[in-house]
Amino acid sequence: MHLVRKLFLSSAAFILLPVLAYAQSLEDSDGKQLVEEYCLSCHNDEDYAGSLDLSLLLADDIAPHQDTWEKVIRKLRAGMMPPPGESRPDESDYLELTQGLENWVDAHSPRYPGSVTLHRLNRTEYANAIRDLLELEIDPTLLLPSDTLARGFDNLAGSLSLSSTQLEAYSTAATKIASMALGYLRSPTEATFIPPGDTSQSQQLEGMPFGTRGGMVVKHTFPADGDYKIIIKNHRVGTFMSGEQLEISIDGERVHLFDYTNLGRGRGEAGEGDLSVTIPVKSGSQAVGVTFIATNYRPSFSTIKQYDRKSLENEMLPGLYNYPEIGFLRIQGPFNPSQPIDSPSIRKVYTCRPGNQEQEVSCARQILSTLAGKAYRRPINEQDMVPLLAFFEEGRSNGSFEEGIELALARVLASPNFLLRVEQEPEALEPGESYSISELELASRLSFFLWSSIPDDELIGLATSNRLREPGVLDQQVKRMLADPRSVSLVNNFATQWFYLRNLDITYPDGIYYPDWDDELRQSFRRELELFFDSIIREDRSIVDLLDADYTFINERLAVHYGIPNIYGAHFRRVALGPELDYRRGLLGKGSFLAVTFTQNFRSSPVKRGVWVLENILGTPPPEPPANVPALEETEGENVISTLRDQMELHRQDPVCASCHRIMDGIGFALEVFDADGKFRPVNGHPRKWSGVAMPVNTSVELWDGNRVDGPVELRNNLVKYSPQFVRFAVEKLMTFGLGRGVEYYDMPVIREIVNASAEEDYRFSSLVLGIVNSAPFQSRVKQNSENDTLANR
Repeated sequence: MHLVRKLFLSSAAFILLPVLAYAQSLEDSDGKQLVEEYCLSCHNDEDYAGSLDLSLLLADDIAPHQDTWEKVIRKLRAGMMPPPGESRPDESDYLELTQGLENWVDAHSPRYPGSVTLHRLNRTEYANAIRDLLELEIDPTLLLPSDTLARGFDNLAGSLSLSSTQLEAYSTAATKIASMALGYLRSPTEATFIPPGDTSQSQQLEGMPFGTRGGMVVKHTFPADGDYKIIIKNHRVGTFMSGEQLEISIDGERVHLFDYTNLGRGRGEAGEGDLSVTIPVKSGSQAVGVTFIATNYRPSFSTIKQYDRKSLENEMLPGLYNYPEIGFLRIQGPFNPSQPIDSPSIRKVYTCRPGNQEQEVSCARQILSTLAGKAYRRPINEQDMVPLLAFFEEGRSNGSFEEGIELALARVLASPNFLLRVEQEPEALEPGESYSISELELASRLSFFLWSSIPDDELIGLATSNRLREPGVLDQQVKRMLADPRSVSLVNNFATQWFYLRNLDITYPDGIYYPDWDDELRQSFRRELELFFDSIIREDRSIVDLLDADYTFINERLAVHYGIPNIYGAHFRRVALGPELDYRRGLLGKGSFLAVTFTQNFRSSPVKRGVWVLENILGTPPPEPPANVPALEETEGENVISTLRDQMELHRQDPVCASCHRIMDGIGFALEVFDADGKFRPVNGHPRKWSGVAMPVNTSVELWDGNRVDGPVELRNNLVKYSPQFVRFAVEKLMTFGLGRGVEYYDMPVIREIVNASAEEDYRFSSLVLGIVNSAPFQSRVKQNSENDTLANR
């Protein structure tokens, strides 16, 4: 105990007290000496241990302090203890100590599967469920309010309550969707689409035909068969070369071609600024494209020399040629609507047709029971059918059989059984007791995890017959679902939130300093990372490949930006990254990460890049900055500081700032060979802010763990050493997304079990998913008490 007390006097010595006890239990004198020396070297570590009350950790029982031990393990796994500048043991001893602490915590920690509150479908899940239920694509942003983010995701149950306002929005959406799927809107509606201000206008866009340039493509649901008026407004003023032509297409097929000559803007629907045409269109979700025929590629005379800058701002130079630009696309209709006879939704819904009036009720029962069973994600009973048949009778009494089905469908889509994911708690259990969820509830958890949508017939069938948990069945279903195209939701819903891809929509680097930036580049960045993550899933690669894979996906636009030759066309293809492009390997070389971490519109941000790595790779986010810290520019004084790095060195002279910046800044400065728009740059300097003299970028830094690196390649190699921590964090993110609740300290022993088992399969993506699906937190929960205690709702 004297030795323990002595070690305890060091502010970080508590970290390895259990490891010391472990070494003592083995009567390993060398181990005790190693632990003692290491603990005594870990002093003054308050910034990394969170200024904890260390006296609490002398308790015999680990349970009250498990959250503290987990914080310590996380810091150790990320190499952040002891703090920068302190002596450290060699890597093998460090790893042995860390594993010893983990083993001690895992052996003495109680297991708690956690619980979730009522879970409303978010907008993405709702749209996917409508797609799978009705074969109908909808834009949920036009129908439903936005969802709240929590723990980095918008599908956590605690932030998905159902207010009266939201219930009204879902009810209104249900009526509209039922009409779009089966009926028709008798009154015309209007939808207006405005492209981003930096949308491409001079190059072929992805999804557009060869020989075209610019324009826009939108997904629009035509609510009925009928005539629709399509209006296009020009956004530019200038003298256009004769022969310009504008094509309108629906699902890739040309429906009209305009001769586009000398049109002004802002003159109203009757003025020259508008082009309009009325065409017949069938009901359903279809892609509407508007693009220019590429008759010429005359260059811009703009004072800003852009790489094919898509908006080509030449208005300050009257008389010079401008590419015409789409201001907006407006779709009005239907006019002269008619009841649709056939559509994917109609074929999906109408599993029978009554031959006479006497057969209508039985046919309606068959249709509605099938729909409700899929929507409610369980077998349907007579109690479920009573309100649905009542709505059918009401609609039938005022119209046709089809109108009765339409009204009943709206009732299905507005039902809490569809909108809410509810897991029934056994009455016989006491609050706080754990229990296994039902197989139907497990099927629902699984489908919303991997597809962000409702389970299909095969999954429901297995769960209904209580065969989903049979040996090998669940694993087979997981592999089937990962191979299904619907698992793309793990890319466009999970990965886009994990890696902040949604922030690209609000990323606008200053056009003066980054003239190559436009919406096409933005979307190319997004698509590159989406395809990259998708390859991890489809090829069942190691999750560690996200850090150092030697390939990426690019099109011509992105290849030019990256400096990769001999890539042509708007379509993306896989390319190998050889030694000359080693700095583009893995997440750190992706333009999306580099772009979303820019600041102040004109420069890269080493701090934001460092924070991104800490948050998304190491899983150790830094604390929030203290209040009233001056901005970087305000610390310059009267002297001209030559580089950003010099400014940051000045900023770190403040001890309050230094404690965090010494962790973050090294990561960011190692990545300074990348500009704010993700382009590789061998020199530094922006005339507006710095000296204006181009200087080589200094990327030689000392990292948080004491290792020195120079540039992104060596930084990446250093991060790969911490790949076990990255895998743990990836499992945390996947489990958070899959459970619909935040991962807590009591989940960490299970996460370590999943990661350790996956190590035998080289951390393949499927092994991580299978580990999560087969874990106690995924297959069970804790019964909550009547007061919804805090622990159960975390």
